Amino acid sequence: MSKINNISSSATIHPTAIIAPSVIIEGLVEIGPYCHIEGNVTLKKSVKLHSHVCITGNTEIGSGTEIFPFASLGYQPQDLKYAREESALIIGEHNVIREYVTMHPGTKHGLMKTVVGNNCLFMVGCHIAHDCIIGNSVIIANNAGLAGHVVLEDNVIIGGLSGVHQFVRIGKYSMIGGMTAVRESVTPYSVIIGPKGTLEGVNNVGMRRANFNRKDIEAAADVFKKIFFEQEGVMSERIEEAANFF
Repeated sequence: MSKINNISSSATIHPTAIIAPSVIIEGLVEIGPYCHIEGNVTLKKSVKLHSHVCITGNTEIGSGTEIFPFASLGYQPQDLKYAREESALIIGEHNVIREYVTMHPGTKHGLMKTVVGNNCLFMVGCHIAHDCIIGNSVIIANNAGLAGHVVLEDNVIIGGLSGVHQFVRIGKYSMIGGMTAVRESVTPYSVIIGPKGTLEGVNNVGMRRANFNRKDIEAAADVFKKIFFEQEGVMSERIEEAANFF
C-alpha cells in the first residue's frame, strides 16, 4: 500500500478518474475513466469500477465487487429528516452492481447504515434506500426499488419494476414477481405477484434450484396451505395447528 493517497501500488487507475486523498484503495483495484470517488471511501481488494462511477460518503466496497457505469453510491438519503449525520453504506464481497444503480447510506432514525451482503446482483437502475439490510445472494432486477428500512433475507429475488414499501421484511428464498407492489412483510419461501402483492404459494422453483429436497418442499407447501389458504379458524389457530402437525 502506497502512503500517497492511500493507494496500493498494484491498483490501476485511469488518468481521467478523480480520487480524493481520503480514499483508501487496496490491491488490484481497477478504476475506469471519469470515475469520481471522494469522502471516506474504501475500495477493498480487486474491486473493479467501470467508467463514470460516483462514490462518496462513508462507503466501503467489499473485495471482488464489480460496479458498472453511472452507478451512484453513498450520496445523501432521500429522507427529509436526514440532517447530514455521519452514516454509512457497507457493501460486501463479490457483488455485481450494474448501470445506474443507486444506494444510499443510513440515517439516525434507522441503523445509521445501509448494509449489503455478498454475492448479490443489482440490475440496471434499481434503488436501495437508506437503512436497508440486504442479505447474501440476493438478486434485484431492473428498475426495482426498495424504500427505507427494508430487510431482504438471503436468496431473495425481486422482479423488475417492483417496489417494496418501507419497513417491509422479505423472508429468505422468496420470489417477488415483476411489477409487484410489496406493502407488507413476506414469509420465507413465498412467491408474491401482482399490483397488490398477492401470495401465490411456496417458491417451489427457487427451493429446487437451492437444492432443497423434495420432502422439505412438499412440507413447506403443506404448511402454506394450512396457514394461508384454509378458511377454518383464525390465523393464530392455524399457525399453532401447523406447528404441532409439522
